[in-house]
Amino acid sequence: MTHDAQKLRILYMGTPEFAVEPLRLLNQEGYTIVGVVTVPDKPAGRGQKLQQSAVKQYAQSCGLPIFQPERLKDPQFIDEVKSLNPDLAIVVAFRMLPEVLLRIPRFGTFNLHASLLPNYRGAAPINWALINGDKSTGVTTFFIDKEIDTGNILLQREIAIGSNDTAGELHDNLMVVGAHLVTETVRAIASAEVKPTPQQNLLASIETVSSAPKLFKNTTRIDWSRSAEKVHNFIRGLSPYPAAWCELIGTNSDAVGVKIFRSEISENDKPSESGKIFTDGKTYLEVGCGAGRIRLLELQLAGKRKLSVTDFLKGYRDVEQSVFK
Repeated sequence: MTHDAQKLRILYMGTPEFAVEPLRLLNQEGYTIVGVVTVPDKPAGRGQKLQQSAVKQYAQSCGLPIFQPERLKDPQFIDEVKSLNPDLAIVVAFRMLPEVLLRIPRFGTFNLHASLLPNYRGAAPINWALINGDKSTGVTTFFIDKEIDTGNILLQREIAIGSNDTAGELHDNLMVVGAHLVTETVRAIASAEVKPTPQQNLLASIETVSSAPKLFKNTTRIDWSRSAEKVHNFIRGLSPYPAAWCELIGTNSDAVGVKIFRSEISENDKPSESGKIFTDGKTYLEVGCGAGRIRLLELQLAGKRKLSVTDFLKGYRDVEQSVFK
């Protein structure tokens, strides 16, 4: 049985900027959004002012009903959701949902994930696709089940990854592609044109299934003993956030933390000591890796602002006698 997609009563759940674009497209195209669920406002910054999620800011600007439960299992919140009588729930970059919430929409709850599942299940699929040097990735919509990122797949779209794309740039590309996939998925569900595919059916066709675990400070430190290609992929895969980092050891043996945001693989692939710096002191700064070298383009010393390498070299003397660790 088919239904009018734009008349389906949609409950939308999301938090960061990645979740705003699908909500904006649904709203602009006239879909019926009966409620938007996002995280409670949280104090942030030096003044500890309450900060609203990106999704809340957009929902407010459009006058959409907003719900910010502290606990998703709260009986009052569950009753409020039931009273909305949603036909379908859409989740984009939110939280794990309790089963009682999943059961409410009559057509189910689907999620938008920033990878081609079953590859890169987990919290950081965009980062890990770049860190691993993949040439393509994509977005997937799937029905949510009890486990994380394991539900039956609805639709997928693949996009190419440029050799110097950063996580921020790939995020923005996937956000737009994902927004259109969300609306396409709603139409497919309403018209009964989509047949959910168990992820197990796809595993046999994938040579290696990679995971996308959450990133922590101890997993974002640069290992200069790796090849130039791997170091470059690591840097762009963590840029701009949380950012790859290392320490710069000066001539006085003092160590200062450094975040590196942009790099490229140097044409000079002569063997060199890992972490050794090569520079003319004005226009370029290269670093030796386990194999080859990379050229740094943008970096930030701890407590300082982000700088291009040319601006960095203007203020940092004796850099060639320093070393990255």
